[in-house]
Amino acid sequence: MNSAKPNVYVYDTTLRDGTQGEGISFTVSSKVRLAEKLDSFGIDYIEGGWPGSNPRDMAFFEQVRKVKFKHAKVAAFGSTRRAKMAVEEDPQVKLLLDAETPVVTFFGKTWLMHVTEVLRTTGDENLRMIEDTTRYLVDNGREVVYDAEHFFDGFKDNPEFALSTLEAAQRGGASFLTLCDTNGGTLVGEVNDIVSQVVKHFPNTRIGMHCHNDAGLGVAVSLAGVESGATMVQGTMNGYGERIGNANLTTIIPNLSLKMGYPMACSGKIASLRDLSLFTAELANQRHDSKQPYVGASAFVHKGGVHADAVNKVKHSYEHIEPELVGNRTRVVVSDMSGRASIMMKAHEMGLDVESKSPAMKGFLDELKQLEFRGYEYEAADASFKLLVRRYIDGKEDPFTIQNFKLNDEYGEWKDDVTAEATMKVKIGEKIYHVVDEATGPVGALDGALRKALEAVFPQVHDVRLTDFKVRVLDGQKASKAIVRVQIESTDGQNLWGTVGASDDIIEASLEALRDAFLYKIALDLGEG
Repeated sequence: MNSAKPNVYVYDTTLRDGTQGEGISFTVSSKVRLAEKLDSFGIDYIEGGWPGSNPRDMAFFEQVRKVKFKHAKVAAFGSTRRAKMAVEEDPQVKLLLDAETPVVTFFGKTWLMHVTEVLRTTGDENLRMIEDTTRYLVDNGREVVYDAEHFFDGFKDNPEFALSTLEAAQRGGASFLTLCDTNGGTLVGEVNDIVSQVVKHFPNTRIGMHCHNDAGLGVAVSLAGVESGATMVQGTMNGYGERIGNANLTTIIPNLSLKMGYPMACSGKIASLRDLSLFTAELANQRHDSKQPYVGASAFVHKGGVHADAVNKVKHSYEHIEPELVGNRTRVVVSDMSGRASIMMKAHEMGLDVESKSPAMKGFLDELKQLEFRGYEYEAADASFKLLVRRYIDGKEDPFTIQNFKLNDEYGEWKDDVTAEATMKVKIGEKIYHVVDEATGPVGALDGALRKALEAVFPQVHDVRLTDFKVRVLDGQKASKAIVRVQIESTDGQNLWGTVGASDDIIEASLEALRDAFLYKIALDLGEG
């Protein structure tokens, strides 16, 4: 690491700006939990919300006062005093103090058009609003981070006025002058040029970056700002935020630390970055984006046979960092593009002892490609993949087979009064078990019937519980004749595994995935899982 480079402060606004993203919402307790997690990761500043804007943010500030943070400083967010109002009399500014946070961040207008057309005031009054608010908060013992809203648009329109707004905040005693790309449309070259001019104009004041992703450049312009002299970077976990989102800290942080060599308080915790990203998505009730750089499930996945072969020999041939540095891992997805190297890596990843020169390998590879072509996918169905290896390479027969089954649905007087009945014949050894079971739905009835048949010989299947059930239509243009893929997640209380089935009949696909779930449990207990 280059010790000559300045320390970069990381300012997280997931709990405020992030919640402005469509579909993003945190409970008060979730906000507190995430703040604690961000603190333990080494984030420097945590923006908790806008006091007075909603009851949830007020409740957060009340609760977060009881939390003892090891490193992070919590910030309340607001705006300048109103035009033609004394700062001491502005109720919004008073609420910023009432939040009792060590840091207050507030924004002011940089773009003269906003001053005259939105605020409907003069440029001079706008400068007084910024300076008065900053000084009042500083005099009341707060560290102030000033966010210059629409700074880049304002600078391009009138650079002298834009710089004068920063000068007003500096005179008031702001600790950071943050340049906001509020519309998210500034390009990298523009940011390099403008930030360099700002840093030169304010040699003794720390400059920050607050960027949005509307042009797909939120991360790039944030990094460009740091390269040009900014020492604070603001953003959100997973890039949550209004419109397209804010600059994504889960991408910015590893780039700054691992690629660019900037020291940060969180540098020593980057190995837990993926965990933090997943934790944030869980609290926000969002599906984690598998395509995110560094932390996504697909960030270090190899599917093509040539790629997998190269990675198996020299990992960095197709991986720009070691995945473990950010808490991720290399994965191999087997598909109709897979080669022998892919299969070997996938088997090794799953702890299977497979001989690459086995005569059965070519047949297994051909079968696997046919199955993938018919709609099967084993990325989230490792148990089904292991069962394939068991059958085709190890030459082991399944301990049971389903001979046939029938399903009947019976509808009562009321819409929700439905009973599904499954009749099934299951062969175990030389004996055939003929069973019947009922449930409120066809999958439940099939599950119950298969359990009844198996429990007499394999009582361990009693512990198997379905935890997730997903159905995906693979070719919607074929309408009701489309192939559907069913993925099931199961547990026995200790282990968790995934299985898959595919067919143009959703019931058949479901039964395949259920069958594999029970087969895998039996294989586990035989020491073959």
